[in-house]
Amino acid sequence: MTAIRKWKPLHSQLVFDNQWCQVRQDTVELPNGKIIDDYFVHIRPDIALVLAVTTNQEIVFVRQYRHGVGKILLELPGGSFDPQVEDHLTAAARELEEETCYVAQQLTELAILYDNPVKDTNKIHLILASNAQPTGKQQLDITEAVEIELIPIQDVIGKIASGEICVSGTIAALFLGLDHLAKRSPS
Repeated sequence: MTAIRKWKPLHSQLVFDNQWCQVRQDTVELPNGKIIDDYFVHIRPDIALVLAVTTNQEIVFVRQYRHGVGKILLELPGGSFDPQVEDHLTAAARELEEETCYVAQQLTELAILYDNPVKDTNKIHLILASNAQPTGKQQLDITEAVEIELIPIQDVIGKIASGEICVSGTIAALFLGLDHLAKRSPS
């Protein structure tokens, strides 16, 4: 069996530079010696995705339009952040409050995932926010229009199975979060 080896970067250049999207073109040498001169990488900010659970054991969701797929989707609140400006827990708390009016005193990191490691540089930080409560301080971005939905924990798996919840990061956070909650609750 041949050991897996990393590709050797030979040259990189930024071919598109916008505040919302950057694209880098890499020239790389593969382990077999072949050269690829047009490997494009999307440079994207990290994302904090928040699984907020209320004191009534409901999960705080947002329903919003997602232009990339042209659909209105049910997902967990979250957003991008620059790890050199704020840490993932601060970003998670900010995004939760801005999108949903909810705050939580206890934030727990569930996992860090790669969104699309083939072409994207960013990570998704999955955060559990326990005992979330509304504050009334929603501050949506110009592109955001959201409906807040509280869904009882016991109904979530059915909504995944039916396809109503179909965003990969949200599903990962739900499974990890539900497992975490099950392990810490008394049997």
